[in-house]
Amino acid sequence: MQLKDILVHLDATEQAATRLAVAAQLAREHGAHLTGLGIIDLVLPVTMAADASGGAVLADLLESMRQQALEQAALTQAMFEETLRREGLAGGWRLVEGAAGETLALHARYADLVVLGQHDPAGSQPDSTALLEAALFDSGRPVLVVPHAGRFGRVGQRVLVGWNASRESARAVHDALPLMARAAGVTLLVVNPRHGPDGHGDEPGADIAAHLARHGLKVRAEQAVLPEVADADALLNRAAELSADLLVVGAYGHSRLREFVLGGVTRTLLAQMTLPVLMAH
Repeated sequence: MQLKDILVHLDATEQAATRLAVAAQLAREHGAHLTGLGIIDLVLPVTMAADASGGAVLADLLESMRQQALEQAALTQAMFEETLRREGLAGGWRLVEGAAGETLALHARYADLVVLGQHDPAGSQPDSTALLEAALFDSGRPVLVVPHAGRFGRVGQRVLVGWNASRESARAVHDALPLMARAAGVTLLVVNPRHGPDGHGDEPGADIAAHLARHGLKVRAEQAVLPEVADADALLNRAAELSADLLVVGAYGHSRLREFVLGGVTRTLLAQMTLPVLMAH
């Protein structure tokens, strides 16, 4: 599969420019159409809703918030369109009003890859975890999450794959193939492997490494026995040692009523990532 449609979510945060740069680089390398998606989802803080005693007051407040959001979106659109012009990319801008998670999942279904930003706990924007969950579990598409801190040049030259022989892990590896095709090297890491047919096989990592090698990738399989270290920490530590510019892992979660609850490794990676992470469910 080739990347021919990339969707990047853009908002009023400073980090939007960083993930746009990553998405533009990928679109340029793969000859892909790049779509910028802005979402206006008006949510009144509880204190503001309580202060708005009348319906007319509430309506005026919402309209004021909407106009401010439209002004911010216009600036974001200008940044996106200037990037398209400067990089000579094919693409288009979409601005949609509605529930952020549902809107993102819907538009993501028509793309090969979705580029999102990691939530910045020190930022002024609402928690974007729900947005990430919607993309991961409701879109059916792989998600590239860009850290809120740092700048990232070419993504996919030095790739680390976290492999645990699960369905989600297999999905992530498959979806990452277009990104890994140009890699100088791919390291496949099995943390605390379980041997045997119900685990990672007699030689953990060997089968998936052979599969990737048949796709023409330069792959090195590694095992790390670190029972005292959390899997997410082991992956991030190895990524730093390798100076990796992309981490590929399966995204885990379980349903609780109508919501998804992120698994421990997924939750930790989303909170502590230091490099772009491709996740798939």
